[in-house]
Amino acid sequence: MNVRAAAANVLFQVVDKGQSLSTALPLAQQQVKPRDQALLQEICYGALRYLPRLESIANELMDKPLKGKQRVFHHLILVGIYQLSFMRIPAHAAVGETVEGTKTLKGPRLRGLINAVLRNYQRKQEELDAFAVSHHAGKYGHPSWLLTLLQDTYPDKWQDIVEANNSKAPMWLRVNHQHHSRDEYQQILKDNGIDSHPHSEANDALRLEAPCDVSKLPGFDKGWVSVQDAAAQLSLNYLTPKDGELILDCCAAPGGKTAHILERTHQAKVVAIDCDESRLKRVHDNLKRLQLNAEVICGDARKPLEWWQGEQFDRILLDAPCSATGVIRRHPDIKWLRRREDIAALTELQSEILDAMWQQLKPGGTLVYATCSITPQENGEQIEAFLSRTKEAQLEGSPIDKPGRQILPGEENMDGFYYAIIKKAHNDKG
Repeated sequence: MNVRAAAANVLFQVVDKGQSLSTALPLAQQQVKPRDQALLQEICYGALRYLPRLESIANELMDKPLKGKQRVFHHLILVGIYQLSFMRIPAHAAVGETVEGTKTLKGPRLRGLINAVLRNYQRKQEELDAFAVSHHAGKYGHPSWLLTLLQDTYPDKWQDIVEANNSKAPMWLRVNHQHHSRDEYQQILKDNGIDSHPHSEANDALRLEAPCDVSKLPGFDKGWVSVQDAAAQLSLNYLTPKDGELILDCCAAPGGKTAHILERTHQAKVVAIDCDESRLKRVHDNLKRLQLNAEVICGDARKPLEWWQGEQFDRILLDAPCSATGVIRRHPDIKWLRRREDIAALTELQSEILDAMWQQLKPGGTLVYATCSITPQENGEQIEAFLSRTKEAQLEGSPIDKPGRQILPGEENMDGFYYAIIKKAHNDKG
């Protein structure tokens, strides 16, 4: 399949149909040559990062918008503009290959229109680019509701967050402690011509100087190393799992944190649950590659009695369903799929899961609440509300008036993440 046509179809599925990029892109990558898969990803990610800017330019160049069955060709135009704006592909190749995409998309009669629009953009690029960033959406690449939320919540840092969201995410590795120490594996990478940098807090984390295919990572197929952002790896610092404990990873898919717990303990029994059967396949795949064992269950975290009749857990890692506003640089489609009203619905869901999981925690046990969000409603305010209604809950590691730790996108090259540690007092009656 023509790569530009494939990219246009992915954008159509995400922007117009509401499908996630992590679903649409892998399907499209199967339809192009292996050597073109990275190019397809670059175009899709980039176009979604700068969507309002591209839309603004396209609208200026079109007499009337393409609608109905022609909508996918609107996205083909965006693909062309993105290449001309941001990629090093020669202009004649970018235009020519994009126009060729009309054949794959079965719209050869639109060939002339798309060619004319892209050529016109080339002629007026400086003027059109200036116009496209003259409004906030085009300049910052965020929907207005999200931009307002960031400005209100982080008045001194919102521009840094926006810049981080619009940047390419670095590649972080988690070294499997059962095979090598981080320093040992860093040397192995160096011996193979791969430069990396350790994280100051996440003890198993290495950031690659340049991303690479996992097949080039020494011992990846043997389970020596996994790909996981350093912020997610910090869950282990807060959970502090011990040998012999019964530990629950709640909302566990795709299983990175489950695996990390097992890599750092020898005798712990780990239970991983998630409500999405299809995503649990990733958990099984990860555990198999790493040669680790956990009890994996498909179940609703709000209703633990339906899937757990065992004893209460020593530790629970609750990586709650959230808006994912901390990982936009890895999932730029979040900006266009999320809505303001989603935050309230997610906050209510998180609250229900928190209360349900609390009943599954032993007196004296520890629950770590985590999200990959940066909204206060899902994080600090959520924990404040939980503490106020739960008398035996004791916050640890942070002040009561500012509960938990909020990591912002780009902080030490990490994703945005939130953690709060809550201990259950021994006087709990169950």
